[in-house]
This record gives sequence, structure tokens and C-alpha cells, in this order.
Amino acid sequence: MRSRLINPLTRLNVRQQLILLFLVLVSPVFLLNWYANTKAEQILKEHVTSAYEELNKQNHFLINRDIDTVSRLMTTLIQNAMTQSMISNEYDTEFDRVVKYGEMNTLLGNNTVGLFDGEAIYYFLFVYDPNNHYRFAPSVPDINRQINGSSVFFYSDKTKTPWIEEALKAKGKGVLALIDNFGPKANQRTLAYLRTVNSITNGRSVVGVLVATKMDKKIEESFSTVSLPEGGEMFLTDWSNRVLASTTSEMGKTLKIPNGLDKDSMEETVSLVSEKSIYVVHTKFTLKQKLVYTIPTKSLLQQQSALKQVIQTISIVYSLFAIVVMMYFWRSLMNPLRKLAMFARSHEPGKPLSSIPSRERNDEVGVLIYSVHNMANRINDMIHDQYFMEIKQKESQLQLLYQQINPHLLYNTLESIYWKSSLEGNTGSAEMIKELSKLMRISLSRGRELITIEEELEHAMAYTSLQQKRYEYGFAIHWNISDEVVKNLIPKITLQPLIENAIIHGVINMGEDGEIIVSGRSVDDNIIITVEDNGYKATDHDGINKLLVSEPSDTTSGYGIKNVNKRIQLHFGNGYGLRYEAREDEGTRVIAVIPQRTSSEMNGEQ
Repeated sequence: MRSRLINPLTRLNVRQQLILLFLVLVSPVFLLNWYANTKAEQILKEHVTSAYEELNKQNHFLINRDIDTVSRLMTTLIQNAMTQSMISNEYDTEFDRVVKYGEMNTLLGNNTVGLFDGEAIYYFLFVYDPNNHYRFAPSVPDINRQINGSSVFFYSDKTKTPWIEEALKAKGKGVLALIDNFGPKANQRTLAYLRTVNSITNGRSVVGVLVATKMDKKIEESFSTVSLPEGGEMFLTDWSNRVLASTTSEMGKTLKIPNGLDKDSMEETVSLVSEKSIYVVHTKFTLKQKLVYTIPTKSLLQQQSALKQVIQTISIVYSLFAIVVMMYFWRSLMNPLRKLAMFARSHEPGKPLSSIPSRERNDEVGVLIYSVHNMANRINDMIHDQYFMEIKQKESQLQLLYQQINPHLLYNTLESIYWKSSLEGNTGSAEMIKELSKLMRISLSRGRELITIEEELEHAMAYTSLQQKRYEYGFAIHWNISDEVVKNLIPKITLQPLIENAIIHGVINMGEDGEIIVSGRSVDDNIIITVEDNGYKATDHDGINKLLVSEPSDTTSGYGIKNVNKRIQLHFGNGYGLRYEAREDEGTRVIAVIPQRTSSEMNGEQ
């Protein structure tokens, strides 16, 4: 035999288990305190580094989102008809060029975007003018805005600057570049975002270069949303580690990054913990950018001391709280559970309880105690009820045996009367007795709720014949039952109430003009049985259909057809049953829908 594993805790009582639980709860706190003191610095560096890696990645994404916002505005300016009209055209007059120049200045000035501390992103257009058509306007290298205040400048192949050439090589893509001696006072270094302006009508023609300045201020605005420890710095560099923007004044300088962080990956976040600083670098090869965080290690050590104090305080508070909780459980749970255990051991089923405790507690323990006593009381009641039920069951069995004698005696008596009437020559009475015997054989049969349609037709024909002989009705009845359906099962006494309704409410007073048609056929997997009459009385068919599905009531109206409909649905499901409708000429038609089922199929399902 396989040995069953035994839980060692079950060998302890509840009090000992609570003490063990207290030790299990408190021990991790002291272990955590010891571990924090020995490993806090290493854990802090690792976790802080991971956190700043994710922060760096998100920050770089937001910076490029801001740059993309500027790029979308530049796309709007590039596609503007005014910008496209600045392409060199020898057919323009001097006056036309002056008007274009003025309107372009206005357009660029209207799209200036404000930043914090009074700064703003300014847009400039450097138009390619190889034939010096705009000699009246400022041109490269004369871009001193303090003197001319212009936002539109012109350049030729001879005056083309390196950053203009860098923008032209990008072929419409955005480029970040440092521009010296630019800005409102022409004496500042600015980080600019450059895009080539190509002609929309002729993609090979270049209109010029669109420039957005003060991008360093825009990036510093994104830097301000990130909080680094004291002494932490942020740098956005190009692929050669030249600083494009930073939280310090080092724009244009080359940033020294430790070996191992200069990787040519497509997009990656790497970090390095040195003796003095923590470096976190996120690279974007497609944009040729790097976002670098430098965090002094000493700032983290200050946080480490504060973290140790917090851990110690939490340990003490948690221990005190655990003691209070254990004392509560000790007093609130132990005594009631011990009493309940004693009751469970001593109680004998069937023996009356001395008393049932009142529900003084609404928690689970109170519910458990009350439920156990209540369950014991119900078990006692069930034992007594079972005893009386066994007595009643035996009485019912005896009564059933007596009742089974009566139908058998009745059949034999009717058979004797039938033969006596036949011998005396009273054939009419004999036939009525024979039909009545058929009716009662099916009606009083026990244990067979489903019979074949063939047997049901025999029962219905006996009823119809008996009614015609009893009341001398002159109506005609036609039976159109397909041979393929007669072996299928149907609840007994289904057709008789339907035919009875057709007689009483349809053809009873019509004499020989009355006609009842009983039909049966198979449709798909169902059997459709119809009983129709040509009665002339007005009938509320919708009301009858509502009556079939209505809830039971005290009224006896429609009881017979409701009984038939309910028995069909109980045997075969709610998708089957009766439905009343008007005939095409006059009269009423009732349709019974049942599934195709034979005795062998029903036995197979069982």
C-alpha cells in the first residue's frame, strides 16, 4: 500500500500552531533587517539602476515625441503654398519677390512656439538662391537677426554652410545640429532642428532648408520633468558623444563615457556602476542619439542610511502588531474552538441537544459554532423524519397494491358485459362497451406515459365512435395519418381532448355538415399532427395561444388543452407543444408538434 503523507502540523494543538505561526511571521522581518544592513548598498544600486534605466528610456521617448511635434509643424510649413512659392523663379518681378519675402517672414513669425522662462522656438527658412534674385534680402553668412530681424535668408552654392549641407544630405529627414552665432542676438549657440524643403511639384528641386532653433531649450524643458538625486546630470548627445543638450552648460563639448557603454546597437539601454557615479545610457541608432544619466554614488549612500532606518522602524512596528494580533486570536478563537471540539466529540446523533448557543458573534467563528449546533439539531430532525417516511412509504406501497386490483377487475367486468350484450343481440350496446373498454385500457394504464401514435389513434377512434353513438352526432371525421409516423411515441390521451374541443366548440350543432379532419405527417425530424374542424363560431385563436403559455390559475377554462401542451413540453422540451390558428375557409386548426421518437430510441437514450 502507498504510504500517505502526514502533515506534521496536525500533531500540534491549535495553541502550539499559533505560536509557530507567530514565529514564522516575525522571523522574516528580522532576517530582512539583517539582510538589509549587509546587502542594502548592492541591492539599492541594482534596483535604482534598473529604475533609472526605465526612466531614461521613457524620457528619451518623450524628448523624441517633442521633436516629432516640431517636425509635424515643419511639415505643415513645408507644404504651405507660400513656402513652395519661394523656389527660385527667374520670371518673378522684383516686386513679386519683395511681396513673397514679406509674407514668408510673417508666416514664420506666426508659428513661433513659446517655452518656459520667456524662451521660444523660432522658425527660419534658408532659401536656395543660386542666381542671387533676392539680393535685397539678407543672405548667408550675414544672419545677424539683431540688425535685420529677418526670418528668411538666402544662400548659394558658394555660401552653403556645413549644417545646410548636413540637412540636404538627410533628404527631408529631420536632423539635430549645433549652429554658432545665431539666434535673436546673433551671438548665441543654438541646437537647431533642420529639414530640407523640396518642391512638391518637382521632387528634385530644392526650395531650401527650414530651421527650428532653441531646440536645446525644448529638450531642457523635458529634462525638468525628471527628478534625479542631488548632483545627477542629464545629457543628450549625438553618436560621437557631442553634447546637444544638457542640464549643465556643456553644449557642444564631448562627453566622456566609460568603456563598455559605447555600443552601436539599434536601440538599447545599458548601465554601469563605477566607484563615483552610476551611468545610464539609452541609444537610438536611427536618430543617432544617446541619452545619458550620471548619478553620484554618494547620493545613493545617503538614501541607504535613510532606508535602513525605515526598515528598522517597520520591523519594530510589525513585531508589535504581530504580538497584538496573536493575543487577539489567542483570546478570541482558542476558547470557542476548544468548546466546539468538545461538543463534536461528545454529541450522539439522535440524542436531543441540551441547548443551542445564541448568535452573539457575527464573524466566521460565531457562524461556525451556531451552524454546527444547528446542523446537529437538523440531523436529529432528519433521523426522526426518516423514520416516519419509511412508515408512510410502506403504507403507500400497500395502497398501490390495492389500487392495481381495481382496473383489472373493471376490464374483466366490461368484457363480461360486452359478451352478454352480444349474445342477447344488443350489438349497439356491445359496441359502446367495447369502445369504452379501449378508452379505459389506455386511460387507466400505469407506468406508460408515452404510447405509439397507432395506440393513440385507436384510443381516439374509440372515443369518437362512442360519442357518435351516444349523442347521435351527424358530423364526419376523416383520419389522414401517414404510415411512417404510427410507430413514433406520443404522450397518451393527446388527441382525445383536441377532438373533444373540435366537437363541443366546432361541429356540435352542424349535423351532417360538420367535418373533423385528423392528419399526421413527418416534417424534417418532427411529426406534425393537426385536428381541424369547419365550425362556424368565431374563435379567439390568439387568446387560446396565450392561455397555453400562461401561468396556472384557479379558472378551469382551457384546462384540457393546457394539460396536453404541458405534458408534451415536459416529455420533449419547450420547443414542442400546441398552437391554434384559423383555417383558410372557416373553422379552427390545432397543430401539435412532437419529435420523431420510437421505443427503441428512447430505450437507447436511457
